[in-house]
Amino acid sequence: MAAFFDVDNTIIRGASAFHLARGLHRRKFFSLWDLFTFGIHQARYLLFGENAKQIAEVRSRALSIVAGHSVAEIAAIGEEVYDEVLSLRIFPGTQRVLDKHLAAGHEVWLVTASPLEIGELIARRLGATGALGTVAEHRDGFYTGRLVGDLLHGKAKATAVRKLAAERGIDLAASYAYGDSANDIPILSEVGNPCPINPDRRLRRHAQKVGWPVREFRGTRRTVRRGADAASLAGAAWVVGLALRSLRRALTGRR
Repeated sequence: MAAFFDVDNTIIRGASAFHLARGLHRRKFFSLWDLFTFGIHQARYLLFGENAKQIAEVRSRALSIVAGHSVAEIAAIGEEVYDEVLSLRIFPGTQRVLDKHLAAGHEVWLVTASPLEIGELIARRLGATGALGTVAEHRDGFYTGRLVGDLLHGKAKATAVRKLAAERGIDLAASYAYGDSANDIPILSEVGNPCPINPDRRLRRHAQKVGWPVREFRGTRRTVRRGADAASLAGAAWVVGLALRSLRRALTGRR
């Protein structure tokens, strides 16, 4: 028996990879234009949701940014970002659910479209069994800028969970899954005990239709949803504003 948890907006408030990107920017990994682009993508995601084209664009740019850097270097930055930001954005309600599974002796796996290294870091810090995530290729300890396999998203999550279950003898009919997005419906549908946490509108409608229980750890749904979106949009606006201010200073200095 096992419990499978999505990460972003299920365990961590917001996008874990976005916070890693901010950490990388502070360490001069990418340009002002990249920072501006990431801010625009974050704002589009919060306002309109995600789509395949947007995900592909972000994935491609992110891979090019880490190409040539060592796995150890990125891992060290991830540890710092967890301590500085991610540890403060964990939903206490979700952590209680996760801890109950661990106390019951269940395997607990995080399943995320974010880089595997982020998933494994969060899993290790939370005491989970392990993580499944998007795998960036590396050779001799350095990232190549290519993926191994596909982005772990949507149906790919369900495929990865079925493979893991077959390898470890996990009974999916007796297992649990938690996610926040309609893109998590495939993985939720793989187990006998699905439970959306902090669901978006499409997942909430689907859960009502099929009779899945729903857990809400954001407080009063309307108030907290608005507050969370406002805070995340403010973060995206901060990124864009920082890029524009820096660009303006650069242009002024040339005159």
